[in-house]
Amino acid sequence: PYIRLAESLCTRSGMAAAFFGNSGAEGNEGMIKLARKYSWEKYGEGRGTVITLDRSFHGRTITTLAATGQDVFHKYFFPFTEGFRRAAPDLDSIRQAAGHDVCAVLVELVQGEGGVLPLERGFVQDLAKLCSDRDWLLLVDEVQTGIGRTGTLFAFQQYGIQPDAVSFAKGIAGGLPMGGILASERCRNVFTPGTHATTFGGNPICAAAAQVVLEILDDSLLAEVTEKGAYIRERI
Repeated sequence: PYIRLAESLCTRSGMAAAFFGNSGAEGNEGMIKLARKYSWEKYGEGRGTVITLDRSFHGRTITTLAATGQDVFHKYFFPFTEGFRRAAPDLDSIRQAAGHDVCAVLVELVQGEGGVLPLERGFVQDLAKLCSDRDWLLLVDEVQTGIGRTGTLFAFQQYGIQPDAVSFAKGIAGGLPMGGILASERCRNVFTPGTHATTFGGNPICAAAAQVVLEILDDSLLAEVTEKGAYIRERI
């Protein structure tokens, strides 16, 4: 089942490889590890900083809390994992936060816990170009926006970009515990045997459930989501 699921997700997203875990936080931690290993193998030590955005939310583990751009979530749990730098959602701020130690930028295309704030399409496209120019990985956290919630299987498909890695979880297995990462072609072989693992990720029950969810999320249902979204935008 997990082979069929990986195939379905990659075909529908345009990504090249899948890694299955148990939760969204685990998926985001996996993307951070992916970016740091990619950079280490290409540039060596000292290039492991990930830029995240103000008002972002990426999970409740120590590392994903460190990546989260809201101080309200940081109470009680110090010290946090190092290697993150925050910026406002604009290109000038990201350039100011940048340095020779940066390996990736991690974003939510709609900041959920930050107030349901969609990033501007132009900004996201400019950011994708900046990441490409500097060989940073563009990591997209789609734990809240993925699996059909915005009218496409993933929100990035509405922004005209192709990320280097995407995380997903929540609705993928219809309530069963599952999350994961999709990686681009250039990141397909970053995780080699022994460099990343999970105990229950990709188990046959969750994978079979996720395959059914993807079958339900056909073009007709996604069109209905888009229609409802347009209605909500108009009303509020």
